[in-house]
Amino acid sequence: MLRRLYHDQPESFAFTPENQKWAEAQITKYPEGRAQSAVIPLLWRAQEQEGWLTRPAIEYVADMLGMANIRAFEVASFYFMFQLTPTGSVAHVQVCGTTSCMICGAEKLIEVCKDKIADKPFTLSEDGKFTWEEVECLGACANAPMVQIGKDYFEDLTAERFAEILDELCAGKVPVPGPQNGRFASEPKSGLTSLKEFDSGKTQYNASVQLAVDLGDTVKRIDGTEVPILTPWLGKGKPSAPKAKKGSASDTADRSKGRPADETGVSKQAAPAKATAKPEPAAEVAEAEPALLTAPREGGADDLKKLKGVGPKLEQTLNELGFYHFDQIAAWTEAEIAWVDNRLKFKGRITRDGWIEQAKTLAAGEDTEFSKRVDKGDVY
Repeated sequence: MLRRLYHDQPESFAFTPENQKWAEAQITKYPEGRAQSAVIPLLWRAQEQEGWLTRPAIEYVADMLGMANIRAFEVASFYFMFQLTPTGSVAHVQVCGTTSCMICGAEKLIEVCKDKIADKPFTLSEDGKFTWEEVECLGACANAPMVQIGKDYFEDLTAERFAEILDELCAGKVPVPGPQNGRFASEPKSGLTSLKEFDSGKTQYNASVQLAVDLGDTVKRIDGTEVPILTPWLGKGKPSAPKAKKGSASDTADRSKGRPADETGVSKQAAPAKATAKPEPAAEVAEAEPALLTAPREGGADDLKKLKGVGPKLEQTLNELGFYHFDQIAAWTEAEIAWVDNRLKFKGRITRDGWIEQAKTLAAGEDTEFSKRVDKGDVY
């Protein structure tokens, strides 16, 4: 299937402050120099924010990660989870059309979509509230036919019940997801034939549906305010390791670790570790405006894309700020770095990617390993 960017694009994109913090936290999952590994979660978050993936959003994510725009376009166009055309303001409906659902009535559900939303998939309804598409197996075959709306599965559907669900969503209500024919989960329609003792005392809904009901609005897109931003991989909120059973081999090894044995071969009690002082938080550096140019010097601007971490969009931003040459960047002081940093979309990249060191080398007429790759055409 040919996937193209939508013909009518917004002028710009920016993450909300909450989503920007989330995105920056995701990047810290990956080793230094491997920030591009975060492209899929960041593109997904951009789609959650806007409802679909716009060209400015793809470019924004690419610039954040220091990658060429075309590389981010390749990811966005390859995976069908990314919507490259506008979606409904209320919901995008995905109808499973694979074997089990097809046999059990998916075609009738598609007819409902055509009648109540639009005649063709990926087309906004007249009120702009809905779009729809047919998708491959969503893995709920025992509850066929089914659709996914937002983050929820609506299963065991009839055309009539599906039409009612769309009407409820249109009216601002959030229908209860899950099986729509009275089933608890995916047990046989005729009732349990085994493990009947587990049927008593069950909750009103299965766990997935119960969570959706507790949340209250699972059609709403993620906006970054749902849960606190956690970075356990940096040690914040990281759960402690489970303790070994007393007397076990691992317990003995843990307790004797770091304790020298005496002449009897018995480990001595280790001295208690001294408490280390907490490091003082780093003071914020005051800004100072660097020397700026209104245009490149005679001979033309340097190719700032030879700096690792600077793509075409970021080079344009630097030019707009007044930076055209390597020696300008090489001369930045700590205060001037802070000034530039606060005017970029993603703080910290100057230090993280080592712009100053690279710029000094390039300004001296020498090459870096990265600039050699750029000259060879290995970096776009």
